[in-house]
Parts: sequence; C-alpha cells; structure tokens
Amino acid sequence: MKFEADSPLVSRVHRAANAEPRRDSAKPTLVILHYTGMSAAEKAIDWLSRPESGVSCHYVVDEAGRVTQMVPESLRAWHAGVSCWHGKTDINSRSIGIEIHNPGHQHGYPEFPAAQMRGVIELCRDIVSRHNIKPEGVLAHSDVAPERKIDPGEKFKWALLAREGLGHWVRPSLLRDGDAGLGNGATGEAVDLAQKLLADYGYDVPRSGELDAKMLKVIRAFQLHFRPMKCDGRLDHSTLQTLQRLVAALPQAKTA
Repeated sequence: MKFEADSPLVSRVHRAANAEPRRDSAKPTLVILHYTGMSAAEKAIDWLSRPESGVSCHYVVDEAGRVTQMVPESLRAWHAGVSCWHGKTDINSRSIGIEIHNPGHQHGYPEFPAAQMRGVIELCRDIVSRHNIKPEGVLAHSDVAPERKIDPGEKFKWALLAREGLGHWVRPSLLRDGDAGLGNGATGEAVDLAQKLLADYGYDVPRSGELDAKMLKVIRAFQLHFRPMKCDGRLDHSTLQTLQRLVAALPQAKTA
C-alpha cells in the first residue's frame, strides 16, 4: 500500500514490509547513513521491501541522486540492528535510516558519485530541518554498530556534508611517519583518554583501560568516519589528536 512521501525530494514511494511504530513515543534525533552493499540500487530496493529480508530503511539514494522512500518517517524502520549511541540502544526508534547505493567493500567499493552525494546532502538537509536534528546527529552505521558494520566507509565524503552544515567534522590531524600506534592489549594514559573521549562523543566503548578487541573496532569506526586516511584500528597520535579536537569542537564543549 502506498503512502504520502515525507520529503518533496522523493522520486517514488516503494513501501517496505518491515516497519512498525516507534517505541516509547521516540522522535528522530539521528540520521544514520548506510551503503546498500548490493550490485544495483533496484536490487537493494527490492530486497529492502521484502518481509523475509528482516531489514528496511526510510530512504534509498541511487547513483544519480534519485530518492526512493520505503518507510514513512513516523514509523520505525529496521536499518540499524544491534546498535548504541550515547547509551541508547534502540537506535531504530530514534533515527531515520538512509541507504546510499554502493556495492561496498566486498564488491570493489567505488567512489560515491557527485550526483549521489548531492542527493544525499539535499535529503539530509530536508530531514534535519524538519526534525530539528543537530549536525552531530548525522552518523554512519559504523558509528552506532562498530563491532558489526563498516559502512558507508572511508570513501564517503563526510567533509563535503560538513561544509553543507550536515554532520560534525574537524580536519583530521596528519599522520606521523613511523607512528604505528598502539594495538591489542595496550594500556596507559593515551588509552584511558581515548576511551573517555570516545564515550563522551557517543560511542559504545568499554572503560577498561585496555585496548581490547571491541575497543579496536570502535577506533576503526572512528577512523572510517573522522580519520579516513588510515583505518587500521590502532591508536596513533593522529587518531587521538583528531578525537580530542572533535570533542572540543562540540557545541556543548564550547559553552561549557
């Protein structure tokens, strides 16, 4: 059954089966960006519409920037899965999910075309303006599910979104020659500081004082979004400095 599109940018409506009321009367405070990980946008739309897929999203943006809406924004789509941000675990009830067509890392991972990026920017701008979502509320799937997901990945143009007022961003600190960074099992002041800052920013990160397997995946998720030049999950100087500057640039940090 068709429904009325929420955005004037929608080219067509293709209803997904998997949708339900948002729980606890939650309102969208986040926009979660994904990639489809499939060979063609139409295949992704078809799969996302089927009940047996176990998933859905609010919007799909194809390579040309055309927007298909699949779930009304008033409803809870099944896009984030097991996820967490700022201690909240039902991200699906608190977000709007956008699937950006890209075959993904397992299938060549091409660049995101300019027309597609423009479509994503315009759609995000429309959504955040209608729901009063803060810039830092525009996130990657990998941010809210770092142990499972790496999309939309290091090629996604977060800096371009930030120039349009979407998403929180600082210029990544430069890599240092010979800085291999800290790896699995490392401890110390840098690890403690990184865990505190990542948690302050919103990541679901252990405060164990040790770089364990989960922490390494959270660091990689941070790198995929905010320090994309090298995404190895190791805590190097560039990663820690970028993280410090990012947290310091948050609006609440400026006024604290």
